[in-house]
Parts: sequence; structure tokens; C-alpha cells
Amino acid sequence: MLQAKNLTKVYNGHPALSNVSFTVNPGEIFCLLGANGAGKTTTINLFLNFIEPSGGEAVIGEWSVAEEPLETKKLLAYIPENLMLYPNLTGLENLDYFSSLAGKKRTNEELESYLSEAGLQPDAVHKRVSNYSKGMRQKVGIAIALAKQAKILLLDEPTSGLDPKASNEFAALLKKLSQQGVATLMATHDLFRAKETGTHIGIMKEGKLVETLTTEQINHADLEKLYLQHMN
Repeated sequence: MLQAKNLTKVYNGHPALSNVSFTVNPGEIFCLLGANGAGKTTTINLFLNFIEPSGGEAVIGEWSVAEEPLETKKLLAYIPENLMLYPNLTGLENLDYFSSLAGKKRTNEELESYLSEAGLQPDAVHKRVSNYSKGMRQKVGIAIALAKQAKILLLDEPTSGLDPKASNEFAALLKKLSQQGVATLMATHDLFRAKETGTHIGIMKEGKLVETLTTEQINHADLEKLYLQHMN
């Protein structure tokens, strides 16, 4: 569903990303780990077509992101660290607006069922988003992905700033989507969450993918040790 082919991005002669290659298949959750500036967000932004590659190719489904940006956007949903919703609209109204933008007009009953599936409390559905916690806003993001019937999720530090309970709820939602065949690429600093939630892990350093492994191959302690080895 999602493929990086020798992805490279250079800014003013400085490589932010160097020949990065990986594949995320349906149902897989690929977690990118690395320090700030390692290239995680640059990778996400290339798949979103927010920036153009200096070399290589980002592929979603059958299409090159750079060549078919509109087609690729139909397949994906994006949840950044701070999801931008309209604060004066309710959760339901935000979901209605963003799913309509994606060409998916839903009834109120359908919208409420997506919000419920995403774990939003029933009494919050008709409240303004300005009153939502970050965890509640992230659940609206998941509901948007559900309403859009997204095949791919792109996540940039989605659990940053969440309390342990909200982070655990978000991870459970990702696993549920994984079981439905959604392919997920997640940039994160959270080694524990990457191990618990992900199916695959990629460790990035200075724009390079220096390690790729499955979460079944390694335990928490060894993952931390491996990560710290690469960071030194």
C-alpha cells in the first residue's frame, strides 16, 4: 500500500533524507523511531506531497505521490501531533465537514457511529471541539479516517502529550484499524508504544534508515539498547 523507494530530500546542499527505502503492507503498522531531525517528519511530508523529493519516489497504492497527488490523497488520512479541527464546531460537525471534503457525505447516524467506533464519549459528540482534550481530538481524527474509508494512515507523533490512558486507547484503535487492513506509517519518539503497537520498526539517524526489524524479533530492553547504540 505504501512504499518508499530511495527517497531523498536535500535542503541547501544538506541531505535531510538519504536513499530511504521501506514498504508498509495492508494491516502493518510501521513505526519510525529517531531523534529530532532524523528525517521522520520529512518522510511523512513526502508521502503527503507537502514537499517534493530530491530523488527517489514515494508510492501510495499504484501511484507515485509526486505524479498523482490527488489520487493518493483519496487513500489516506493524516493525524499530526496537533490535529487542526475547527474549535467552534462540534465533533460531529467537524467530522461532517472533513468527510464531505473527501467526497463522503454521511448521515448524522453514520457520523455518530464513526465517532463511537473511534471511542469518543457520547456526551462529547455535540460539544464544541474547543472543549476537547488532545486525546478526544485524536479520536475525531480516527473517526475522519473511518468515514473516509482510508486505506493508509500517516501519523506524526500522534501520542505526544497524551496521558497513559489516552495513549493506550489510541494504540488500541490503531490495532483495530490494522485488523481491518489499514496500512499505518507512524513517526514517534515512544519506544514502548512502537514495540507494543507496531508490527515493524525503522530506526532513523541523520536522514538514513539505519535499522529495520519486526517487533516480534526484539523485546523492550533490547530495542532500547539497539536504539541507544544508533543514537551514540
